[in-house]
Amino acid sequence: MIESKVNSHGHWPALVAAFLGWMFCGVEQGLFPIVARPALQSLVEPGVRAALEAEGKGGDGEDAQALLRRKTEDLVSSWNGTVIACFLLGAATGGMVFGWLGDRIGRVRAMVLAILTFSLFTGAKYFAAAPPQIAVLRFVASLGMGGQWTLGVALVVECWPERLRPLMAGVIGASANVGFLLIALLGVWMPPTRESWRWMLAVGATPALLAAYVALCVPESQRWRASVSHGVAKPLHEVFGRGLRKRTLLAIAFASIALIGTWGAVSGWLTVWVDQLTGGKMPAAKSAVQVAVSIGAILGCLFAPVLGGQVGRRPAYFILCLLSLGVCAFLFRVLRTYDVVFLVTSGLAGLVTAAFYGWAPLYLPELFPTRVRATGQGLSFNFGRILAAAGALQMGQLVAFFGGNYARAGATITLIYALGLVLIWFAPETKGKPLPG
Repeated sequence: MIESKVNSHGHWPALVAAFLGWMFCGVEQGLFPIVARPALQSLVEPGVRAALEAEGKGGDGEDAQALLRRKTEDLVSSWNGTVIACFLLGAATGGMVFGWLGDRIGRVRAMVLAILTFSLFTGAKYFAAAPPQIAVLRFVASLGMGGQWTLGVALVVECWPERLRPLMAGVIGASANVGFLLIALLGVWMPPTRESWRWMLAVGATPALLAAYVALCVPESQRWRASVSHGVAKPLHEVFGRGLRKRTLLAIAFASIALIGTWGAVSGWLTVWVDQLTGGKMPAAKSAVQVAVSIGAILGCLFAPVLGGQVGRRPAYFILCLLSLGVCAFLFRVLRTYDVVFLVTSGLAGLVTAAFYGWAPLYLPELFPTRVRATGQGLSFNFGRILAAAGALQMGQLVAFFGGNYARAGATITLIYALGLVLIWFAPETKGKPLPG
């Protein structure tokens, strides 16, 4: 009875809402990396200049300017790591909070709140006057982004038939990277500068219009309605209870490995490294690399769930870890100049490291019953961001430890994929099994 309702009621509006919501999250996720350096430079350099002048070290001489650039760059690197960590921590918290809301008040109403949160607070960064304000606003905005992934995945897998789950997982996984690509193309067309970064952040407020569509046009999940009709769910208690605890902890580990690899080295730092390689003289290079990474990520997110549907969820994860280790080793340990080979390798790195985000919407919902699905998958995926935040902060320290060498730091961080090669075999295989009721 539930299955007939699932397959016939509201599946297209649910997919549109989930796709657009996560796509706009991808726009914001891709936006900050390309505006980070000019934005942070414009915010910290005046303070650095004033401090040097107060110490008698300022001026227009070559040595004074070199000192100004070095100290500014140190602060930019430090604040970039802090902002990335705030994003990851906020998304982790949002995944848990909005996942819990989705299991208590419904997927649709919670999604409306999530969309308003990430869009309005992204746009508010236009008014930021100092790096701490950027960090706080990105933390709050990312609460909604973590919630959007959680709720969108739960809604779609509960509204579409079982045989189409791999395809739907790929579509949702790719949607954020479509947004990532769109903002990268905009960056190629109009490279961000110290004068233009604010209006680019203001664009991030436009997804608030999507909240009206979700509220008016998207029906609630019938699976969820049926599951809560028997009583009030206690999702947090249950996902850490004896029956689901092992699955929850393993799911957190799988998400953490993927997130640490991407946000600790590829998505969060690759554009900053390119800016360093080009000496800041090719602003469009950052966006070009982001375009390559985005195209690869879209293809990877579509490929991974298909692979999981064919060979199984566990072998697919193993293969993705192995490929990520190889491609990242070549990128960070071999390449030293920005050229066509660098762009192609960046695209391959985007493909294999982002493919996990097509695998996760397929596998994580299959681990948890409907009454706690949003909480379970949201907590698992987004809690991994907390460890990824530590990876992002560690990346900043590694860059300093290696004398400003982003490549050596990236090569070290991406060794995390080796852990996934082992852990995945302790998890259950869910291929061919029905979605838990």
